[in-house]
Amino acid sequence: MTEPRQGGDPDSLARLGFAEPLLEHGAIRWSGNAPESTIERIAEEIPVALVYNGTPHVVMMATPQDLEDFALGFSFTEELVGAAKDLLDVEVVRYSRGIELQLHVEPSCMAVIESRNRRLTGRTGCGICGAESFDAVLKRQHTVQAGGPFRIGAIRRALGELEARQALNALVGAVHAAGWATAEGAVQMAREDVGRHNALDKLIGALLKAGVNPASGFLVVTSRASFEMAQKATAFGAPLLAAISGPTALAVRVAAQAGLTLIGFARGTRHTVYTHSERVIGGD
Repeated sequence: MTEPRQGGDPDSLARLGFAEPLLEHGAIRWSGNAPESTIERIAEEIPVALVYNGTPHVVMMATPQDLEDFALGFSFTEELVGAAKDLLDVEVVRYSRGIELQLHVEPSCMAVIESRNRRLTGRTGCGICGAESFDAVLKRQHTVQAGGPFRIGAIRRALGELEARQALNALVGAVHAAGWATAEGAVQMAREDVGRHNALDKLIGALLKAGVNPASGFLVVTSRASFEMAQKATAFGAPLLAAISGPTALAVRVAAQAGLTLIGFARGTRHTVYTHSERVIGGD
C-alpha cells in the first residue's frame, strides 16, 4: 500500500485536476534593505461544498486536491456514514468560485446527516464551524483498540519522513500535513491541506479506501493536537497520535478516555506523552 513519493511539480500535486493546489503571484521580497521582484507560489484556499444526496450540508475552506479522500474522511470522522461502503459515489463539480462534492450515500444515512445541520462555512482553522449543539461537537466516545507498543525511534523516524513527503508545503510553506506510519515509523501515506483537520480527514479517507488496519500503525500531524484532531484519530481507531505542537486540555481528556496515546511537541528528540504512555517505549 506504500504510495510513491510526490515531486514538487504542481501538476503532480493536483491529482484530481479540477483546480491547482497552488498559484503563482508577483511579490516584492526584501533582504535587508534590498528589494527585488519575485514570483511566489502560494497555497490555494477555496470553498468546497459537501452535498449529500442533493442536500447541502457544509462548506469547508480547503486545498483543492485529494477531494475524494476528503469526502470519505470527513463523512466518516463526522459520523455521517458508518463505513466506507456507505459512501457510494463522489462527483467533483467545479464552479467559477468553488467546488461542490456531490456525495451519494446509502439512504439509511440521511436521517443522521439531516440531523447534523452544519450549513455554514467552515474556515480552514475550524473543524466544528456550523455545528448547532454540544452533542454535534462532542460526539460519542470511541474506544481505541490495543496497538503498539511503539519505539520512540519509530516516532522520530515518522516525523522526519513526513517532512520529506510534504511536497506542497515545500513549495509554499503554509500547508499542514497528516501522515500514517507503520509500527516501525515508515510513513506509507500522507495528505496535505491548508486546514489541519482537512489534512487528517483526507488521510483517513485514503486509509479507509485502502483498508488499512488502524492498530497496525500511528498518526503524525504537523499541527497542534486540538480536541477535534483527537476525536478524528479515535473515530478511525488509531492507537497513537503525535503532533509537532502542543495539545489542548480537552484533547488530553478525549484521548485519556478513549485509550488514545497522545504525544505533543514531537520535534527532534523531544516528545511529551500526555496519555497512555505505556504504548511508548525506548529504543530505535
